[in-house]
Amino acid sequence: METDSSNILIVEDDHKLAGLIAEFLQVQGLSVSIEADGALAVQRILDSQPDLVVLDLMLPGEDGLSICRRVRDAGFSRPILMLTARSEDDDHISGLELGADDYVNKPVRPQVLLARIRALLRRSGESDSSAAPSRLEFGELVVDNDRREAWLRCELIELTGAEFDLLWLLASHAGRILSREEIFIALRGIEYDGQDRSIDVRISRIRPKIGDDPDMPRLIKTVRSKGYLFVAPGPDQA
Repeated sequence: METDSSNILIVEDDHKLAGLIAEFLQVQGLSVSIEADGALAVQRILDSQPDLVVLDLMLPGEDGLSICRRVRDAGFSRPILMLTARSEDDDHISGLELGADDYVNKPVRPQVLLARIRALLRRSGESDSSAAPSRLEFGELVVDNDRREAWLRCELIELTGAEFDLLWLLASHAGRILSREEIFIALRGIEYDGQDRSIDVRISRIRPKIGDDPDMPRLIKTVRSKGYLFVAPGPDQA
């Protein structure tokens, strides 16, 4: 499967938040690394030259505004997206004046953050939009993310929005086991609590719609204690 080649550096000292954001973005196909120390962030950015920096405003060692100014002064030209727990316009204006390209307020909504990141990557010419497939074909099953539709034997499948999102997530990661934790982060932006069975129920509804035998599924397999695996059929099964 082709994935996004964009590299994202998250500069955030809240380890839990940074980990959640990183996991969410990785499920979306982005390559992510984390730096927690503001004092080390400038050199890390200049050395690694990420395609985009997600930069927290309040950091130990050196704050986000200072880091933004210094890397811009050193010639770093790729997008910087600021995270701030403060909503004051002065902070936003200062960041933009110092070279930030956009900002997102905390608490971070993962889907909003992802949309802003993609927009900045497109704007900077670093987007992978031409590389990432928007239409996947698995024998008689076709899944089209642009149209948010799926067909089986050329017949449109009736899927709810949530069912399509889950089907696309699994199909676009064909051959890789996705844990419930990854699925929850990707689709809902929250951690899996270990109790919610909504994903399992949704899978049970999707299987017969895509021609999968619920008792012996060949496309969406349950991997015990690990998660779900979408299996692309071989040439003899297509």
